[in-house]
Amino acid sequence: MAYVIAEPCVATCDTACVPVCPVDCIHGPLAADEISRIPEGERKTRLAGLQLYIDPESCICCGACENECPVGAIFDEDELPAEWQRYREINARFFDDRAKERAPEET
Repeated sequence: MAYVIAEPCVATCDTACVPVCPVDCIHGPLAADEISRIPEGERKTRLAGLQLYIDPESCICCGACENECPVGAIFDEDELPAEWQRYREINARFFDDRAKERAPEET
């Protein structure tokens, strides 16, 4: 079981959840410090289509991130609303893709 970041995070990418994670399992396509430097008024445009993700393999289900999220985007996977079920796979795929990018090419 893990927590999942869902649709309310898209184009918001609020990083309040990142520093409270005791296992550093919340990441995105941009580093948290890079996101925090984007002015609030420019985020919807500059972060369009982007979100943060929770690594389901690393998440220890402590729930610290859920309480910090100002947009209500983080859910225990068992409580993920039906309309956002696809975000379980979206979160996992982000980390699978990152692992593939970092893996040395096979010869």
